[in-house]
Amino acid sequence: MPTKTLADLAKSMKDIDIAMISTHTTGGEIAGRPMSNNGQVEYDGTSYYFTYDKSRTVADIRKNAKVSLAFQGTKAFLVAVEGKALLIQDKIEMKKHWTPDLDRWFKDGIDSEGLVMIQVDATRIHYWDGEDDGEVKL
Repeated sequence: MPTKTLADLAKSMKDIDIAMISTHTTGGEIAGRPMSNNGQVEYDGTSYYFTYDKSRTVADIRKNAKVSLAFQGTKAFLVAVEGKALLIQDKIEMKKHWTPDLDRWFKDGIDSEGLVMIQVDATRIHYWDGEDDGEVKL
């Protein structure tokens, strides 16, 4: 029986800077890559990441939207998220999740050519916090 709620997890995840997103490649392999976890956005089961439309991540998602996210915090706090990814190129939607820290990676900010926002809607969240572990279904 899980002892943590989604709100509890969100509070702990806020301090995690990098998440690993894993996708399914054309050959059936699993490919993982680090993405900046936007800690300034309150986690509610949906995550947002920015990349370019020509990236392998985007190509993989176009073929198979099932993805996973991995987060590692301090003192044995880990979170594994299973979810479905959606690719968004609408600047109005992207602005809602953009932060100035992203300007480091995208020289023209929200106007960077080929910018894509990956929205991951979680379906299951597993967590480990020391000896406490559980699952939150969404």
